[in-house]
Amino acid sequence: MVQKAKILLVDDRPENLLALEAILSALDQTLVRASSGEEALKALLTDDFAVILLDVQMPGMDGFETAAHIKRRERTRDIPIIFLTAINHGPHHTFRGYAAGAVDYISKPFDPWVLRAKVSVFVELYMKNCQLREQAALLRLQLEGGGGKAAVGGGSKEPAGLLAELSARLAAVEEQAEALSKQLDDESADAAAVATAAHLERKLTGLRRALDALEPGTGGTAPSVPSQN
Repeated sequence: MVQKAKILLVDDRPENLLALEAILSALDQTLVRASSGEEALKALLTDDFAVILLDVQMPGMDGFETAAHIKRRERTRDIPIIFLTAINHGPHHTFRGYAAGAVDYISKPFDPWVLRAKVSVFVELYMKNCQLREQAALLRLQLEGGGGKAAVGGGSKEPAGLLAELSARLAAVEEQAEALSKQLDDESADAAAVATAAHLERKLTGLRRALDALEPGTGGTAPSVPSQN
């Protein structure tokens, strides 16, 4: 069973959080509330999130300061942040949001369909990255295990069977990543989403090369597993 992605919703107004939950409930993912920047940072200490929806105007630690803390932490610096704001002070205000590390900046009231579509892109990218990490972990297990058996799906398989299992799983992820990239191109998506998808495809290419090098008859040595950073 595929685990659901977590989406962090940060806003000091309960009614705004309720509205966001109503809009994003159709994505069927796990929605996590935070009513302040401090509460958001606490949630990020223990959980992994696909994307963060962050209100700019909050008492105490505002959205800009919260984003700065998120981007300074190694664990959370790569999580996409979408800023939500009820005010618009012009280009300088928007630039400050992007400078703080946001991938998008949406003014309220926003179009529910547009917001849901933007969030769904980052959820899909997150899920593909999770699948890629799983493939890399299985491949690393094979490389470290040498000629012995390795566990897959609760059982054990000989190297040849494990390679076939890995190749099939990787092919499925490659197909989904290719379809997602085409979708982003067709919809003229945000540059950050396109760049993330391209980075994912590069990871997949490296993992495929490493896997192919392990096939019998290649005559090559086992390569290192590509980094997940």
